[in-house]
Amino acid sequence: MNRDIADIRRDYQLASLDEATSMEHPMDQFTSWWNDAIESNIDEVNAFVLSTVKANGAPASRVVLLKGYTPEGFIFFTNYASAKGLQAESHPHVAMNFFWKELERQVRITGTIKKISKEESEVYFHSRPIGSQVGAWSSPQSRIIPDREFLEDLVAENTEKFKEGIIPLPPDWGGYIIHPTEIEFWQGRSSRLHDRLQYTLHDNGHWVKVRLAP
Repeated sequence: MNRDIADIRRDYQLASLDEATSMEHPMDQFTSWWNDAIESNIDEVNAFVLSTVKANGAPASRVVLLKGYTPEGFIFFTNYASAKGLQAESHPHVAMNFFWKELERQVRITGTIKKISKEESEVYFHSRPIGSQVGAWSSPQSRIIPDREFLEDLVAENTEKFKEGIIPLPPDWGGYIIHPTEIEFWQGRSSRLHDRLQYTLHDNGHWVKVRLAP
């Protein structure tokens, strides 16, 4: 074992998390922590790890950006024909993980994923910078391409194609919402005795909150 790696450690002491002061609904608790993260000026505060399931049952993870959330769930956008899009289509159970190291906090979410409406996707698509809109048309996301020049040629072609007027929503691009069924809030504590509160959605629609050992 590489001892230099094994010796890397940090003792977390910034805050605590307990049942009495936490919210009864996990989305309210998420909002409280989200506001703390925003006020802390964390870089890429909306970045989270999204985990999906491949056709062979193996997990696949990547970092994506949260673009909104509601009481019903968490929203992001991507190419529907990308690896994550195809995996979500085949296996709608996914996981999310936010890590805000500046606050010594982590939020782990599991749930089910589905597409949002085309109308909602269009509203967001047209709010993006023009370069990002052209990029959505130009990138055959997750598919093999011969070289960088191939991609740049597609960008040049679509830049010329859409130089006049509104760029339409690509047919294979849009948003997803992840409906949570379990949310865990993790607060780092000293000596690795972290606080972990887990909310689980029961069949009656109520969330049940329990404490987990670190």
